[in-house]
Order: sequence, then C-alpha cells, then structure tokens
Amino acid sequence: MINGNLKYVLCCFLILLLNCSKKEVMSKDAQLEQKIDSLLKLMTLEEKIGQMSQIRHFEESAEESISEKFIGSIIHTQGPLPGEIAEEWQAKFVKLQKKALSTRLGIPLLFGVDAVHGQNTFEGATIFPHNIGLGAANNPDLVEKIAKITALESQATGFNWVFSPCIAIPFNEKWGRVYESFSESTKITESLTKASVRGHQGNLEDSSTVMATAKHYVGDGATNFGVEGGETSLSTEQLQGLLLPPYKVAVKEKVGAVMASFNTVTGISMHAHKALLTDTLKVGMNFDGILVSDWKAYSRFGGIDIINAGVDMVMAVDGDLDDFQQGVKEGVESNKIPLSRIDDAVRRILRQKFRLGLFQNPFPDSSLVKKIGITSHREIAKQAVRESLVLLKNKSVLPISKNIKKIVVVGEHANSSGLQSGGWTVNWQGTEENYKGATTILDGIKKQTKAKVVYDKEAEGDHLDADLAIVVVGEQPYAEFFGDIGHESNKLTLELTIEHKNYIRKYTRKGIKTLVVLISGRPLVVTDEINASDAFVAAWLPGSEGDGVAEVLFGEYNFKGKLPHSWPKSLEDYKGKYGPNFWDNSIKPLYEFGYGLQY
Repeated sequence: MINGNLKYVLCCFLILLLNCSKKEVMSKDAQLEQKIDSLLKLMTLEEKIGQMSQIRHFEESAEESISEKFIGSIIHTQGPLPGEIAEEWQAKFVKLQKKALSTRLGIPLLFGVDAVHGQNTFEGATIFPHNIGLGAANNPDLVEKIAKITALESQATGFNWVFSPCIAIPFNEKWGRVYESFSESTKITESLTKASVRGHQGNLEDSSTVMATAKHYVGDGATNFGVEGGETSLSTEQLQGLLLPPYKVAVKEKVGAVMASFNTVTGISMHAHKALLTDTLKVGMNFDGILVSDWKAYSRFGGIDIINAGVDMVMAVDGDLDDFQQGVKEGVESNKIPLSRIDDAVRRILRQKFRLGLFQNPFPDSSLVKKIGITSHREIAKQAVRESLVLLKNKSVLPISKNIKKIVVVGEHANSSGLQSGGWTVNWQGTEENYKGATTILDGIKKQTKAKVVYDKEAEGDHLDADLAIVVVGEQPYAEFFGDIGHESNKLTLELTIEHKNYIRKYTRKGIKTLVVLISGRPLVVTDEINASDAFVAAWLPGSEGDGVAEVLFGEYNFKGKLPHSWPKSLEDYKGKYGPNFWDNSIKPLYEFGYGLQY
C-alpha cells in the first residue's frame, strides 16, 4: 500500500510533469511564431506580396520572377513537363528552389500540383480510383494508405504541396466534378476527409509527406443545376449542416491549405466572400493555414476584394502576375488593403513553410524516385479498385466460372487505361490512350481465365457462340467545366451514347448472357441497359489497375462497394436544381444510397 504522503508527492510530481509538457508544447508553438515575426519584420512590402504569388514553372520569366518578384510558390499544370523522367522533374524544381534561396531573405518555395488520385500528372505513377470510387469503398484506413502513397510519389517528383482532397458534397450529377468527391453523404465525406488529410500530411517535416489542401470552399458541388462556378442557393442551415462539416474535420486535422471555389453564395463570389472565408473558416473554425485561390482568381473574382476577403495566396497565372502584384501594392499604399491583412497572409504562408521543414531541408529526396509505381503501391491501388466496385444486378452470371469456354469482350473502354481512369490522368482532361505502367480491364480478364477471350472493340464481329459477353461502356474523360452536362464545350449527357447502347443491345438481343461494366465519373441514367443485361457493375474510374476489376468478376474477391450516391432512374429526376440525392425524399431513385449486392 502507498501511504498518504507518498500519494501526495506522486500526485504533485505528475501535475508538474503535465505542466512542463504543456509549457514545452506552448513554447514550441511560440517559438515558431517568433521566427515568423522576426522574418516578417525584415520583409519589404514587395517581398510580402511576392510570397502571396503563385506562378507556373514553365512561364518564360519564371526564374526571373522568383529572383526579382520574390515568388512564394510554383504550380505545375497542363503544359510543358519539367522533364521526361522523375530525376529531371526534381532537377527542375531544385534549380527553381535555388533561385528562391539566393534572394535577399532566402525564403524557400512551395511546389504545388493537382495530385487528385495519385501523382496523376506523372506518367508511370500509381493512379488510384477517383474519389467517387473511394467513397463506394468507404474504407478510411485504405484512403489513408492511398494518401500516403500519393504524398510519397508527389515528393518523388519534386512537390511538397498537393491540391487534394476534394471534399465537396455533390447535389447534381450534371456537375462535371462529381467523381472528384467522395459521396453525397456528409458523414462519409467527413470520415474520408480525416483519413486523406492524415495520410497526405503525416509528420509534415518528413520528406515523404506533403501539405494537403481541402477544396473547394464552399458549395462547389451544390450549385443550381450542377453548373461549375454557378450559384449555390442553399440556406444557411443547409450550408452549415451539409457542406461545412468536412471542412471542420479537415481543420481539426490541421490541414495546411484550403482552396476557395469558383461558385457564388448569396450572389457573392466565394473568393470575395469575407463572411465565409474569414469569419467562418479562419475565425470560426480557427484555421491557421493558407487560404489559396483557384485559377486566375485576381482578375476573375474581384481584384483586391479577394485579398480583403481572406485569400492569402493567389494563382497569378495567364498574365495576372503583374496586375496582381501592382494592384495589391497600390491597395496597401492607398489604405484600401490594411497592411495587417497582408501580414496575416504572409504569416500563414511562412507558418506552413516552417512546418514543412523547408527552411532546413528545401530540396526533394532523390531516393524516393525508385518508389514511384512500385508493386506494393499498385497492390494498394488494386485493393481500392476491388473494394470500389458496386454490383447493381446479378442474374446467375457472376462470379464468372473458371470453366467457361469463350468470352467476348466488347467496348473501347475495356482496352484503354486512359478511358478507365478519367480526367486528371497524365493530362488535365485525361487521355484516351494507354499509359505507362497501367493494366487494362481486358488485360485482367485474360489473366483470370483459360477460356478463349475475343476482343470485339465496337461489337462488329460475329461471336454469337460466346458463353458470355462482357460489355465495357462509359464516359469519355473530362475535367472541371468540360464535364458539365449541357455545357457548350461538349455533347455529354447522363445517358450512354447510341454506340454504347448498341454494344449492349447486340448481345442481349441474341440471348447471350451479358455482363455490363460501366466506367463513369457519376451515376448515369442506364435503367434500360440494366434491365436488358444479366449483370451490371458500376466500376467508376478505377485508375491504373484494371486487374482489380477482373479479380472480382471472376470471384477471387467478393463485391464490397456500396453506392456513394443514390442512382437515378430517369432524366426526369433532373428537372429541378438537384438530382435524386438521399436527403431529398421527393425523388425516388432507381437504387438508394448505400445499395450494393454481394455474391
């Protein structure tokens, strides 16, 4: 037994330890802020505005701008690549970093990239299912692993910042970015947001982690009629209850950045919406990271108004740099922008650079290059594919028998890793071609069976002796507003093309057992096709590992995926502002949110 005096001494000792630990934590935070204060005091107004500027690495004057305009961040987008191989990518960014370090104060650069389903801008990287597929899998541990791999492969190509995850809540499948989001469910989105931020950021000073970005704040997926950059006319209660919770989770997980969105709320551009950017996000949620603009925001969304609203770093691209820097300087000098607002922005940028350890270790780790697209990474991607597949119908077809004699595989999507991966793959708008390191669904089918496998790309052959037709149909790749249904730039609809409908009709009308695999970035209106087929699988956009689809079709694994969105039964579901979302009881979907069969 411990006597009373000894208990008292032990208790005091524990309290002392706790207080000491608290002081150490506080002193570490205070020490960071002290460093920032010291650096801020040394900076000229031009240097501060430079830190708020983000440009592309391939702009003609990039190196000169870093030296003379004190650029704070570099973005890699569609355009000339930094090189052919990862070592060349790193070398390019090391060169630019050295330019920044040679300036008067030697403040290192942030390098950002849209790595939204793997390091998708680098051919040969591991490409995971897009977020809609991860929402169907609904496996937070898996999402965290995927984010860790994405971070590592991004660092391996020279980046310390990714513009991911997208944590929008889509209300209408006409929106072209539905596949970038996890689910129409706020609860699922919260859970997977937490996992994604943790996976990307980990220990920020580790050379294999990156700064994550929660985007696009806020209401991007809930615009009227699904228009990219349109009006979000939700009530304050709906905004608070449905759309803001994932951001609260991201902030609690100390996400390094939040990106403002293109849409308007109550008629005000989000980039200039001070009540939501500053009052709600920065003050209300206590967000202390970087609020970054989206593309060319200065000239598009209000000039200095976006700075006063709370935007800290601006994508000053496509000719915006000089106008942005000069406009902000004049705004400060004329007292239209308080200097305290500029200092707050720069403080946030420097804070994240210190947290990333860039002042001590500004260069990428060359040893990571050999880990790009390695087998263990692809195994995780394959697991994600398997768990994302949703079985909508099965009439004694699946799993496919190992003893089957002849299979005809139909559709260009069956033999194209580009088509099966969607937008943001190798190119901004995706690719229709096969890309390095990937396997197609057809590849996977051939690995799984000893049957005769015939590829009838456009259903022109005569294979009526086949035991099974696997018809792989779907959407063409698209990204951002190019994917909006009804946008003038495309002919996209919520239905399959006539050609793809005919692929299915040819075999179902001949009485051959038909399995349809749908490759799409959103639920489509395919009621007739589901009714006509013997089995129907929603495969979303599986990425580089087509093997994963075949492994489930042949019964190596069972189906696990559940619908992350309710599934529409007809085009009539979209006459109003929104589609058949689970919270709107006025529209009855073909399949409810959460539906999914198993063997």
